[in-house]
Amino acid sequence: MRYSPISRFKGTLLGAFLGGSLTSGGEIQFQSHLDLGRMAVLGTQSLIALGRLDLDDWIGRQQQESPPLAATDDISIKIIIATLPVALFFHENPIKLRQNLLSVLKIWEDDPVVRDGTLAVGYAIALALTEKLDPLTLIPQTVAFLGETPTSIPKKLFRVQNLLEQGAGLSRAQAEFTREEKLTNTIAMAFYCFLSTLEDFRLAVLQATHNGNSQVQDATLLSSQATGAITGALSGAYNGTGGIPVNWQVLLLQKNSPAWGLTSFSQMLKLTDAFVAVWSGVYDLALNPRDLIEEGCEVALLSVYAAPRVIRSR
Repeated sequence: MRYSPISRFKGTLLGAFLGGSLTSGGEIQFQSHLDLGRMAVLGTQSLIALGRLDLDDWIGRQQQESPPLAATDDISIKIIIATLPVALFFHENPIKLRQNLLSVLKIWEDDPVVRDGTLAVGYAIALALTEKLDPLTLIPQTVAFLGETPTSIPKKLFRVQNLLEQGAGLSRAQAEFTREEKLTNTIAMAFYCFLSTLEDFRLAVLQATHNGNSQVQDATLLSSQATGAITGALSGAYNGTGGIPVNWQVLLLQKNSPAWGLTSFSQMLKLTDAFVAVWSGVYDLALNPRDLIEEGCEVALLSVYAAPRVIRSR
């Protein structure tokens, strides 16, 4: 295996955070008013607490955080980022991956574009984690995974493949995907930035957040951060944490600023570690002491590890 699952899990979530935090000048903006990943954090906490997907628990956490949200470009991007934990948790099985992604989308208003964007990003991440991602076939496979759909995402993705085959540069891709239908163009640009710089996380997210070209002067902060976050998730899943520049990681740790609604970046790292532990089959006796001890016995502070698909609750 090229990179460990832990490295890819962390790379996905850290990559999404970094990609959504970069400014057009390549600097990290710790306080983002868009807060793209707060819903992803709530979903991650639910999966950690229950060890499975429970829509009622997700809904309860979302409602405590904020009232129901209308379908806007802002919330649409947040929904796609919010489903990243589900894509990671069920990445081994394409059938369960699709079922659970579609299931969690029921929490919000049904939007075909959001659905297709979620499935496309989730499937690409799943291929990266299982080391089945081939840049030459990723887009046809992704379109096949989407199935029949009325949205323009398949058409946009095939256009991305054509641009890549022609060796088209960033300015041409930006000119192609900075028109109407912002969400579909955001998905297309993210796939372009990822696939055009497959082995270089830094360059991928810098391309995604660059808007200095005269043809894209109207690019909004939302579209830039959204493209960066999705590109970062894709590239982070493929390259793992080892592909993320060390100086960026050190800067995040030094600043230790709030991240995605959490009090600090260190807290985000701990949450990711706990998430990987639950997925991989770590059983914490301290959380369920009555399951394994007799009455009157003390609880030992240890964890039990299981091989994948052996004794995990899901």
